[in-house]
Amino acid sequence: MPKRTDIKSILILGAGPIVIGQACEFDYSGAQACKALREEGYRVILVNSNPATIMTDPEMADATYIEPIHWEVVRKIIEKERPDAVLPTMGGQTALNCALELERQGVLEEFGVTMIGATADAIDKAEDRRRFDVAMKKIGLETARSGIAHSMEEALAVAAEVGFPCIIRPSFTMGGSGGGIAYNREEFEEICARGLDLSPTKELLIDESLIGWKEYEMEVVRDKNDNCIIVCSIENFDAMGIHTGDSITVAPAQTLTDKEYQIMRNASMAVLREIGVETGGSNVQFAVNPKKRSPDCYRNEPTRVSLLCAGVESHWFPDCQSGGETGGGLHPRRADERHHRWAYSGLLRAVHRLCGY
Repeated sequence: MPKRTDIKSILILGAGPIVIGQACEFDYSGAQACKALREEGYRVILVNSNPATIMTDPEMADATYIEPIHWEVVRKIIEKERPDAVLPTMGGQTALNCALELERQGVLEEFGVTMIGATADAIDKAEDRRRFDVAMKKIGLETARSGIAHSMEEALAVAAEVGFPCIIRPSFTMGGSGGGIAYNREEFEEICARGLDLSPTKELLIDESLIGWKEYEMEVVRDKNDNCIIVCSIENFDAMGIHTGDSITVAPAQTLTDKEYQIMRNASMAVLREIGVETGGSNVQFAVNPKKRSPDCYRNEPTRVSLLCAGVESHWFPDCQSGGETGGGLHPRRADERHHRWAYSGLLRAVHRLCGY
């Protein structure tokens, strides 16, 4: 698949300041995307409010704006620069939320800007807990018993069905912000109040506890022709209940049987197809019952770059560049060939990198 010729300039949204859940990995991914897209001949416009990053170096983009990542500010930049496309998947939750707001406010339609990397609907389906749960059931994947709440009264009603302990996760947040594990009603009400305050949509997903289950992740790249690359599998050292950011991860996964690996491989590709990620990378997370060895899919993120970058560094595969290139229309196989010094290394053969062309 050749690169898109209908796009000449691309606006990349950065991650802004370093906070819990959004650290320097987004600077890495954004910088790699800038390089890859400029090498393909696109004009790159960058917006990032954090000047202490590599991606804001003068030579990284054709135009750099150190401005707040807010839809009204970005609208003015779009009005001035007139980009053909916006790439939000390299800037974490901040960039995703900004891109969704640009879509809701009609800014992208007003100026004829295409969203690449992931569509607004794909981002919303992956981030909206209710839509994601419905999508997983549609493709036959098991998910934890759960319910959606938009108020404390609704949350207490869900807790009565799910029971304690339970997991509380706000929609459209990252890095565990506003979420937690409640073992009793007092803890439950405290976490829910914080989560409702932090969620931009005032929505909570309340799950049955999967504490003690093994946690695995798949890093996947997909293009419009439905070509998929499983860049790597990742295993969390700690069981469910410990946030990934507070744990250790190992790539590739060490304790999966071949059958379990193939199930997760096929399931992760099915997740991207159902969610609608067509031009870029995504992170799919699984929980496996250590007694039954049956995987549940509990989360998909169009830009879980923290582990994506860990996969890049441990596998020598330029996933962030490939994500930017597939956003620009390149076939993943061509992205492979452009980086043949990694693609044919013995290291990659040793870690079961699998393609689905």
